[in-house]
Amino acid sequence: MTKKIILITGASSGIGYNTAMVLATQGHKVYAAARRVEKMEPLRQKGVIPIKMDVSSEDSIKNGLNIIMQTEKSIDVLINNAGYGYFGAIENVSMEEARRQLDVNVFGLARLCQLVLPIMRQQGSGRIINTSSVAGKSVLYFGGWYHVSKYAVEAFSDALRMEIKPFGIDVILIEPGGIKTEWGIIAAQHLAESSKNTAYQQQGLHVSDSLDKIYHMNILSQPQVVTNAISKAVNSKYPRTRYRIGFAARTILISHHILPARWWDALIRTLFGKIKI
Repeated sequence: MTKKIILITGASSGIGYNTAMVLATQGHKVYAAARRVEKMEPLRQKGVIPIKMDVSSEDSIKNGLNIIMQTEKSIDVLINNAGYGYFGAIENVSMEEARRQLDVNVFGLARLCQLVLPIMRQQGSGRIINTSSVAGKSVLYFGGWYHVSKYAVEAFSDALRMEIKPFGIDVILIEPGGIKTEWGIIAAQHLAESSKNTAYQQQGLHVSDSLDKIYHMNILSQPQVVTNAISKAVNSKYPRTRYRIGFAARTILISHHILPARWWDALIRTLFGKIKI
């Protein structure tokens, strides 16, 4: 296995943290980026180099990349893992919050791609791995703006893959299904907060409670399955364009594709407990 210079964002916790550790253990030179550098300090014991980066800040992105380039002179793999979900009725979520979610989940990812592409083109090789979700192909109850961001990541990645293939650069999408992390619990909290004292309070609080219960159950896949998929995307000589992994990922995508829209809507409302108004 060839040692690679890797930058992974969103590495202060969860899947990003675990993936940085695993890739470093495999012998890669890993730069782990996040806003909270102190949370990544334990990774140093595995050889990971933490760097401070806020993907919604142009200056922060450039400063982080400069640190890597001054030392390594190259970047072989960019893993865009930073992102978060804010659930709430579209009417209730402020445009400020909507823009922030797109800044982190889409525009920060896109800007990092723009900045590493000249480096990879000069090398004649490179790999960009974007963490998407089945949420980029299907829509859940009250997930509007989060789904907008993930649909955008899907389209962006498909377009980018065609554009940069002639330069020897691969673009890979990671599309997890239900993964047992704090993501769903936090999304449920956001939904409850944004729904209070609004026309959506009854539905919102009910769905928030259902979402919280689902993410406390043991039916969801462990985060390691996502780390394994990213590891394959990094190390495979011929990586797939998409890695669809985790609880119900394929079932969700197939169901969303074949069911009429109103049937899908009814299925999702039933899954979270249909509300009578």
